[in-house]
Amino acid sequence: MIYHNAYVFTIDRRFEYGSFCVREGCFAPVEDAAEEEKFDLQGGFVIPGLIDIHTHGSAGADFSDGDPEGLRRMGAYYARHGVTSFVPTSVTLPYEQLAKAFDTAVSYRASRPENAARLPGIHMEGPFFSEKKKGAQNGAFLKLPDYEAFRRLNALCGGLIRIVDVAAELEGAAAFAEKAGTDCTVSLAHTDADYETACAVFDAGARHLTHLFNAMPPIHHRSPGVIGAASEREEVVAELICDGLHVHPSAVRMAFRLFPGRICLISDSLRCCGMPDGRYTLAGQEVFLEGGIARLADGTIAGSATNLYDCMLLAIAFGIPREEAVAAATILPAREIGAEEELGSIEAGKRADFVVCDASLRRKAVYIGGIRVPEAVPMH
Repeated sequence: MIYHNAYVFTIDRRFEYGSFCVREGCFAPVEDAAEEEKFDLQGGFVIPGLIDIHTHGSAGADFSDGDPEGLRRMGAYYARHGVTSFVPTSVTLPYEQLAKAFDTAVSYRASRPENAARLPGIHMEGPFFSEKKKGAQNGAFLKLPDYEAFRRLNALCGGLIRIVDVAAELEGAAAFAEKAGTDCTVSLAHTDADYETACAVFDAGARHLTHLFNAMPPIHHRSPGVIGAASEREEVVAELICDGLHVHPSAVRMAFRLFPGRICLISDSLRCCGMPDGRYTLAGQEVFLEGGIARLADGTIAGSATNLYDCMLLAIAFGIPREEAVAAATILPAREIGAEEELGSIEAGKRADFVVCDASLRRKAVYIGGIRVPEAVPMH
């Protein structure tokens, strides 16, 4: 099938008028498809399917529950909202509970449900965190960095862990980053580290920063901390929760200047994403959703109740150029999980996951593997 008369987002991070071809679930060269059936997109805009590399849950389900049906609900929710790949993200829990959750990811990946988002990997957020900056993570299960424990969990899920988090100031963090960095992306997170300590762990192998500004010291001109250490390293990509609540719009704009071309938009969504206000749970703790804000009982802001597509649109509303926001939700996350050869851009040979939109990037249709998601939620 040739899709024509459209403005297509390219790997060069711009929209170009033209066409693209889908064959057997993948993008194919247009020049080899002269005899293919044609479909007129009527001047629409086409972007790659979004990739959320940091999401705990949605639709009433949480990855860490270890519930296969819940994971299927999550995958269906993301697909309907233009997020065609998701990296389910664990929280700080005992290893046996993490192993159970990771096993559900293996099963889902092996037999992805129809009309559901792809699962290219796992994000292991916790338990190697600082008590002081644990945020909404459950402090009862915090541990020091333990490469052997990580290695066993990764082996159990067939090497599916794509990102693992660690607080830089913990004993053994640098050694952990050096070892785990050969297996996946190592990210600094939930950390109270100063500049020098963060530099040491980045130098050891970390190259990612989990939810910039959140659960870390603020940047200060005499104490730049982990943010300063990360921003001056061109290989470090920083995640950003752009739900309009976790980070002020001015700080969103600042983030894109501090990390030019290196911001990865995430949702950090919880099970309350896509759900009404009420009481929910996170790692055995109660979470209260009210007015779009999810908090623990003590008032601590937990994750978000916003999906990645809406986060991308908010970034644009806050002044981020449209092309930068799209790249931050597609090309960058694919690279961070080592899936750039398969996902993240509209190029021949890659999976035909894409979203047809209007000029404001409001969704019209979602495709996964070239097949339209029938229950996709349009935007008006």
